Amino acid sequence: MRRISKLTRVAVGVASLALAATACGGTSSDNGDSGGSKEDLGVAIAYDIGGKGDQSFNDAAFAGLAKAKEEFGFKTADVEPTEGETDADKEQRLASLARQGYNPVIGVGFAYGPAMEAVAAKYPDTTFGIVDSVVEGENVASLVFAEEQASYLAGVAAAKATKSNTVGFVGGVDIPLIHKFQAGFEQGVKDTNSKVKVVSQYLTQTAEEGGFSSPDKGKAAAEGQIEKGADVIYQAAGLSGQGVIEAAAKAKVWAIGVDSDQYNQEALAGYKDFILTSALKDVGGAVYTLTKSVEDGKPLTGTQVFDLKVNGVGLSDSNPKMAEIPGLKEAVDEAKKGITDGTIKVNTE
Repeated sequence: MRRISKLTRVAVGVASLALAATACGGTSSDNGDSGGSKEDLGVAIAYDIGGKGDQSFNDAAFAGLAKAKEEFGFKTADVEPTEGETDADKEQRLASLARQGYNPVIGVGFAYGPAMEAVAAKYPDTTFGIVDSVVEGENVASLVFAEEQASYLAGVAAAKATKSNTVGFVGGVDIPLIHKFQAGFEQGVKDTNSKVKVVSQYLTQTAEEGGFSSPDKGKAAAEGQIEKGADVIYQAAGLSGQGVIEAAAKAKVWAIGVDSDQYNQEALAGYKDFILTSALKDVGGAVYTLTKSVEDGKPLTGTQVFDLKVNGVGLSDSNPKMAEIPGLKEAVDEAKKGITDGTIKVNTE
């Protein structure tokens, strides 16, 4: 199979996508390995750990599916993960969706990498997408993001908002992907105010231990950082991040959300006054863009990079209190310009 190495940048907006449509799909025990249905259905997504309702990463993907369903009027499916599942379970899920005729089929999260590599080769007429990982294949689009750039902007905001000169970072799982969030955030803080201390913590070493799916772990970590003086805490922890936001609101300090604009998430409405901003990652835009390319008969393949230059990542400004913090907006705008024109190089580790 030809190896795909060309990097293609796709311009998508970090616009809010309404979580309006609802659809569900199931897994199948059929292990057939031949081509899919003759009739193409719409897009199908297979969720990462935490599933739909995390108010963050997975919900962002669902927003893209909902927009595509509304615009194109086709059938969609979204399938939940199971606790303690194996790569074989993921293979079965992806294969079942392809066999039913869904196109594209998108795995939401790097954990789908091995399964997608195995399944995509068996269904050459189906376009597959994977978020946060690179899988090479003629019919695979790897949807990757410059998380470090959005996190840098979050660091700038945190450095401007802190009064204690101590801020926190809570990562869900100690893995390279989340290291990008930490690296960008810490650099943004230090570049803005070198006197600010960053307290960083990971909830677990592996995803299986619940680092992305345990709000109680996030809450405990945030409480510990608040005890150390942190008055702004940035979380990149999936569903666990809800616990971070809850703890911050209870202590009346700032939380910074991730992936989705968490200030506007209905489930977090009780805490919104303490959500300063969110580092945006337009997973929904990526899902929609890949779906549209298939609908247009020109399916994207290879590595698709969503960075600040194409609005694939960014920083939300929904909370009006941001405007009340002296110099915050100006500092963020200056950082955006520096990143996009290349004068600021953001660390990834």
